[in-house]
Order: sequence, then C-alpha cells, then structure tokens
Amino acid sequence: MGWVGRLFDARDTLARMLLLDLSGVGYLVVGAHGRPAPTATQWLLALAAFTVALLCHRRPLLNLLLQSALLVAALPLVDDVTINQVGASWALLELTMRAARPRTFWLAAGLVAVIDLSHVIGDPLRQALTGLFGLAVTVGLPLLLGLVVRTTRELARQAEERAAAEQRRHESESRAARADERAAIARELHDVLAHHVASMVLRVGVARHVLTDLDPRVGEVFDDVHRTGTAALTDLRRLVAVLRDPDGVRGDAALTAIEPAALPAALGAAVDRARQAGVTVEADVDPAVGTLDAVRGQAVLRLTQEALTNVAKHAGAAARARFTVAVVDGAVHWAVSDDGRGAAPAVVPAGGGHGIVGMRERVEVLGGRLEAGPTGEGWRVRTVLPPAAPDRPSGTALRPRPVTPEPA
Repeated sequence: MGWVGRLFDARDTLARMLLLDLSGVGYLVVGAHGRPAPTATQWLLALAAFTVALLCHRRPLLNLLLQSALLVAALPLVDDVTINQVGASWALLELTMRAARPRTFWLAAGLVAVIDLSHVIGDPLRQALTGLFGLAVTVGLPLLLGLVVRTTRELARQAEERAAAEQRRHESESRAARADERAAIARELHDVLAHHVASMVLRVGVARHVLTDLDPRVGEVFDDVHRTGTAALTDLRRLVAVLRDPDGVRGDAALTAIEPAALPAALGAAVDRARQAGVTVEADVDPAVGTLDAVRGQAVLRLTQEALTNVAKHAGAAARARFTVAVVDGAVHWAVSDDGRGAAPAVVPAGGGHGIVGMRERVEVLGGRLEAGPTGEGWRVRTVLPPAAPDRPSGTALRPRPVTPEPA
C-alpha cells in the first residue's frame, strides 16, 4: 500500500485525531505572534472541535456533521476560523477514505463547500473569487487525498484477493496432481499384484492337477490357496475399477506395468524419445536395475520419463542432459541433470506424470526424498530409493527418511 496507506490506515484514526488536536493547540498557543491572542470564544469553539474529533474518530459522518456545525457557528463569532475550518476539512478527508458509498462523501463535500461560500455571499467580486479559490484547499485537497487513499486501498485489496486466489488455485492444482499420481500408482500396483497373484493361482492350479496322489489334507490346502488367490484377484479388480478410466488408460504406456527384467530396455526407450525430441542425452544405466522389484522399477521408469520430458520442455532441444541410475547395496541412485541451454522443441516426449509434484509423491511413497533445483545454468533432479524390505509386516507403511544422494 506504500507510505500513504500506512499513514492513513483505518486502525490509526485515533492517533491521527490526537495529532491533529495537538497541532491545533500548538497553533492557538504558539502561532499567535503577529496577530491578536485567541479569544475565549475561539478557545471554546476550538476545544469543542478537539473533543468531537476524539469522540467521533470511529464515526466519520457524525464527526463531519458536528465539525460543520461548529464551523457555521464560528464564522459570525470569531475572525480566525482556521481551527474549525481544518476540523471540517479533515472530517471530510476521513469520510472520503472510509465511506461505504461514494455518494456520501460527495454530498458531504457539497455541504462543506456551501458553508465556506456562505460568508462571501454579497461581498465584492474579488472577495467572492478568493473564496471560490479557497475551496480548492478546504474542500478539493481533502477530497482528492481521500480519493487517492481510497483507490490505493481498493487496489491493494484486489491485489491481495488475486494473490489469495492464485495461491488457492496453485494448492488445488498441487492436490489434484498428487491425487492423480496416487491414482496412477494404484493402477500400477494393481497391475503388479494382479500379475504375481495370477501367476501364483495358475501354478497352484497346475500343481493341484499334476500331483494327483497328494494327501487329501494337502489337496485341501491347495484348493484353499487357489480359491483365496482367485478371490484376491476379483477384489483387486473391484477396488481399482474406480481408479481406471478405460478411455484414458487404453494405449497409455505410462499406466502399464512392466516386468522388472524389461526395465533397462524401457529406460533406453525413454532416452531414445528424448533424443528424438532433439535433446542430447548421456545415459549411464546400471544393468542391475533389471533385478529391482516391480514397484521400484516402475518408479524409476516414471521418474525418468517425467524428468526427460521436463528437460525437453524447459531446457530446450539443444540442451545436453545426463541420466544416471545405479543400484548400490540395494538402494537405487537416480539422477537427471541438464545444462539449461537450447530452444523449446517442436515435439516433446510424453512423460505421463505431473511434474515435480508427481515425482516427489512417487518417491516419498517409497521412503525416499526427491531433490530438485538449479545447478549453475541448468537443473538437476535426483533421489535415492532405499532398499526394499520384503520382511516388513503387512500393513506397515513406509516412512520417508532423509537421504544424501550422490552427485550426478
């Protein structure tokens, strides 16, 4: 709002009135040099104006009406009406700043103008013109300053509302991106679980028919496992059905689970798509990523696709990117960086995600922490996915923990 807004803040009205009253007292006491001392009537009218200003500091319309009445009384009674004139003009300023409707302060300005002109009616033309010119100071100046403060406050309020709306929009988009990414993870998890459970059910069924001379109790166990696995597949399909949009999922490679052994080839395909978009990519893929579990392997693929897509979008077609992924003591060290040089490409490879928000959501689900930020002229994204814990009790959630990624 600037210094004008701070000086005329609505919460400081009492302080402004107190300073105005002290200035009036100083004018009467110290400013009497070269002119007659204030009369008792002048003091009485001044004290009344000071008191009204303090008592009515929260009611600007009432303050203006009372100050105007004191000015009307002062005009025929005293020669120097400066105190009462300033009181009425300042009341007009306060009303202009705070009135709910513009018509209120325009009518108030007309009232003060009529009062100021009433004592020059019938005077010679020169004095009448002087009185009209004085309206610029007694009415025009407080009205103009009040409009400036009023407009400044309105603009500041609109800017705050726009900023708040933009913040809400950003938070809403962030929540939507996280929700979409979680839905994608849920679909992928369904594909992974369904594949393995279906394989288990199939093998149990084969064993049940091949081993015909089993103990009946073992046969019952096989039958129970087969029924349980089949029921689990049915439940999985029902629970994930609400997350799967057939029209959106059909043909979308980003939502299709892959075999862990196929991960190196899938990462190579993601690198090739980035190169087709014009980005120069140096890839260093540890063959050990083919031994990762399906969930972490899927995460590595999605992170790579999204990061290379961001390089193509933001660093440009002439940029050089470096992609590294390695498995060290069971932990996955992954990073993508670029030099930030290039122009926006005509074709951008599909990432299938939601930028940094989706990447961070996917990493945190696996207990890692995503680091993203500028490095010199370019940008780097990296993380370390901790080793899988196959002996973790069922239902125990992974908890993110701080990690220190190796330099890309």
